[in-house]
Amino acid sequence: MEYVYAALLLHKLKKEVNEANIGSVVKASGAEVNDAQVKALVAALADINIEDAIKAAPVAVAAAPSAGPAEATGEEKKEEKPKDDGKTEEAAMEGLSSLFG
Repeated sequence: MEYVYAALLLHKLKKEVNEANIGSVVKASGAEVNDAQVKALVAALADINIEDAIKAAPVAVAAAPSAGPAEATGEEKKEEKPKDDGKTEEAAMEGLSSLFG
């Protein structure tokens, strides 16, 4: 997973996503670099437009609790349940698998 994160970080910083750069990012994070996994990821991303893949991927956003006026006055705050939009975990994984060809 750290290799995918490294590729996304490099892409966001508009740096070339290549074996050397991914290896450097992973190494800088303190993790051990597996050259075979780096090569496999770079090969898988060779024909993929990362920006398009990011736009097409389903996004899960967790609502962060905030200290609002209800908490400040001691009032109880109602818990909001996330809406089920009908997407399954399998559909989410299909979006992720598009990063790997």
